[in-house]
Amino acid sequence: MSRDQRRRIALVGAGARAEMFVRAITEDHARTTTLVALADVNQARMDAHNRWLKTPVPTYPAEALKDLIAAERVDEVIVTSMDSTHAGHMVTALDAGCDVITEKPMTVDAESARRILDAQKRSGKRVQVTFNYRYNPVHEMVRTLLAGGEIGEIGSVHFEWLLDVRHGADYFRRWHRDKANSGGLLVHKSGHHFDLVNWWLGAAPEEVYASGRLFFYGENGRRHGYARDYDRVHGSPAAQGDPFALDLAANDRLRELYLDAESEDGYLRDRNVFAPGITIEDDLSVLVRYDTGARMTYHLTAYAPWEGYRLMVNGSKGRLELEVVESDHVSPAAAGELKGAAVHGIEAAPEQGGVTLTIRPFWAPPYAVELQPHRREGHGGADHRMTAVLLGGQTDPMNRSATARDGALALLTGLAANRSLQTAEPVRVADLLDLN
Repeated sequence: MSRDQRRRIALVGAGARAEMFVRAITEDHARTTTLVALADVNQARMDAHNRWLKTPVPTYPAEALKDLIAAERVDEVIVTSMDSTHAGHMVTALDAGCDVITEKPMTVDAESARRILDAQKRSGKRVQVTFNYRYNPVHEMVRTLLAGGEIGEIGSVHFEWLLDVRHGADYFRRWHRDKANSGGLLVHKSGHHFDLVNWWLGAAPEEVYASGRLFFYGENGRRHGYARDYDRVHGSPAAQGDPFALDLAANDRLRELYLDAESEDGYLRDRNVFAPGITIEDDLSVLVRYDTGARMTYHLTAYAPWEGYRLMVNGSKGRLELEVVESDHVSPAAAGELKGAAVHGIEAAPEQGGVTLTIRPFWAPPYAVELQPHRREGHGGADHRMTAVLLGGQTDPMNRSATARDGALALLTGLAANRSLQTAEPVRVADLLDLN
């Protein structure tokens, strides 16, 4: 492909998550794509990305996305901004004739999901939602086994997801702590998991019931004895030695993206996880009924000592059991880092992980399914595999690329669960947004 035939891509939302896409466009898939512009509400963040790029690109205010698309002759827009802003950027891009790749969740409410679906329909352009966990080889194997009838017709699913006190805590120190911005963990984080179940089962959610609370973090969590008296970490003596404190100044990338950019918009990336103002939950239970008749019980814990998940699927011919340990504990040396971040340039060696996948058929011994060696980087190698499909033109025989409808289905499970938290009643998904 010649240089002038490459897809011209603009990226809106220049925070940390943008780094994966910028690297994929400008390095991994430079033969097929070219980054032509950045847009954000904060110029300092865009300037940081340009300092890291070999060839800086034009920058625009986020509200000037329509002008950017016209001026830079954009083919595709990647949206990695704050969740509550996704819909506006996506609709602008679609109506301007661009394809869209968006970070999950696609948006944070049913009304904006309808706006996206309507814009996609009238424009005829493509929307892809980056549910990267579909691209994890382990999850591909689960889909293959279930779709192949290895355990027969699926009756029920139990899915437990654990975020450890390093990764889980990070949602409570940044913009995600406000449900208006993120939709809460049932939308922002669990949307990944709900999409996996939809994909694995080939099913759509019909009814959802949920119960949850803010148990560990926030003001009420002070009773557990971990809280220190400070609002944000930077410049706070009380934060020294706090395992829940994120030191932005100690990480060059975070310092440039956030600490050095604060003067423009006042956004604080290092809030105290036990400070007031948190409106999301950290301990959540969900019951889902699907259109196939299957049921799922799901639990998310955001303050666990280890990180990973357990999946149990019961079928008419047996049972599938998956356990993934992403980190078996949080090393004290890495407690204040982000998940996967290096400590002084060296990974925290004491933390271990692994995967086991077992089939338990009726009237026969259980057997382990052979898997590729466990990888801890990039969501088990999924990020690299996903960008190869979305940006590199790699074929996708498993049809892993999620559409706008897929994004809406995952979102609606979380939105219905949030509604159920408010009403203490089961919620019909179609009452929020009918996709038929």
